[in-house]
Amino acid sequence: MRDQDDGEQRDRVMRGDGTPDPAPDPASDPAPDPAPDPASDPAPDPEPRRGRPRSAAAERAILDAVISLLEAGEPLAGLSIERIARTAGVGKATIYRRWTGKEELFVDVVRDMEPVDPPVSGTEGLADLRIMLESLRTRGLAQRSSVLLHNIFAQMKSHPKLWDEYFGTVIAPRRAAILAAVRRAVAAGELRDDLDVELIDDLFVGAVLVRTVHRPDAPLPDDLVDRIITTLLQGLAPAAGRV
Repeated sequence: MRDQDDGEQRDRVMRGDGTPDPAPDPASDPAPDPAPDPASDPAPDPEPRRGRPRSAAAERAILDAVISLLEAGEPLAGLSIERIARTAGVGKATIYRRWTGKEELFVDVVRDMEPVDPPVSGTEGLADLRIMLESLRTRGLAQRSSVLLHNIFAQMKSHPKLWDEYFGTVIAPRRAAILAAVRRAVAAGELRDDLDVELIDDLFVGAVLVRTVHRPDAPLPDDLVDRIITTLLQGLAPAAGRV
């Protein structure tokens, strides 16, 4: 009977049905964590570190500040990070956390003022090429209709470091995307495969750039891109038998 009572008691302990736990052994308990020492804690950051996704308002204020200063007649060369920060109502550190310097910031300002890059399939040839050439045409219209944007581009070209930044981060990727579309068109049999693809690319893009950049007085009608593509596909040689 004694053995049976002992077994039932052990069962109650394992089931947790009211049998008290044994008293803790103070010698085996770990020591409590020490209280934090305020003197050893790092000082709080005076301004929380915020990345681009969490700071749309601050970034918008900075871009708007640059645009407002340029609209007031300030030249690009005369704008300082301190002046931009003061106009935007932010600290200089807020700007430097987003841009490494003025050149990178100004490129984003120009991007913000330009039409947004249109989405393309990335798998089509002539269809994607047509979309990107149309984007070049609309950018030309934007520069013509915006005195500020026109003046910014004129000033950028007189600042090699700024122009190199814009070329490397905006123009070069766009050119690479158009060239890739030309390669897809060649692979799909939409364009000749016995010609240099870079020459084909230059023929398409060059025709648009001549109208948008080198001939500011030339018309940029809605059907310009379609006319350029059709003309190049048909060729410039006279039709057979035509005098």
